[in-house]
Amino acid sequence: MKSSKTIVDRIKEKRVKQLPKWYFTLKNILNWVFFSICIILGGAAFSVILLSIQQTDFDLISHLSHSSWEFALGLLPFFWIVILLTLLVLAMITVKRSKSGYKFNWTRIFGLSIGVSILLGTLFFIGGGGHQLESIFIEKVKYYDSIQKNKMRFWMRPEKGFLAGTVNTVDKKRFTLDDFYGYLWEVDISNSFVSNDLEIKKGQKVKMIGKVTGLYCFKVVEIRPWRNNYGNSFYHERGDPTK
Repeated sequence: MKSSKTIVDRIKEKRVKQLPKWYFTLKNILNWVFFSICIILGGAAFSVILLSIQQTDFDLISHLSHSSWEFALGLLPFFWIVILLTLLVLAMITVKRSKSGYKFNWTRIFGLSIGVSILLGTLFFIGGGGHQLESIFIEKVKYYDSIQKNKMRFWMRPEKGFLAGTVNTVDKKRFTLDDFYGYLWEVDISNSFVSNDLEIKKGQKVKMIGKVTGLYCFKVVEIRPWRNNYGNSFYHERGDPTK
């Protein structure tokens, strides 16, 4: 009895007012609305990650040795991965703070959040949402590092064995290539693997694995089509790619 009286006295002393029921109801609704927004945006971010994966020939890794990790890491869309993880963390915290949050442990909340984001992201990707979101960021965000720009930067490293550009003139087992920096290369494809879905002709954009054999001369080990490029607007400023 004394204990309960003490509590009542403290409530009176601090002038604690009882909050109305609608306040907690509204707070709970807003929590779930914010959770839904985080999951939807997370799904949108995942759709762009899928777009990046679609444009990456991961089967090329089997043809590389020491560069395998470099290849995989160099093409990961870190911006979108960070966005996705941030949204997932916010969604998990929101669920935990909701009225029923105590019923869920962190593992279940993470599984729910990532599962729904992946499902929505896959649906967005199938519907072309990943490409549309990427296009919006390219147009609206000045310093945004697009998937194509990142891809070009990675493949424009001839000193590392990676070269890409547009086929210029073709002569049997050789052709000239205008790289994405605007430099002209002599390319030797004799005894190299040529992808079955590639027709080497003027205007065809390609990416290659091989080695530099001289000044703007490149010997190809494997050559594939560039795939799904968005045009020439992502070309870097002119510079020497061999440095």
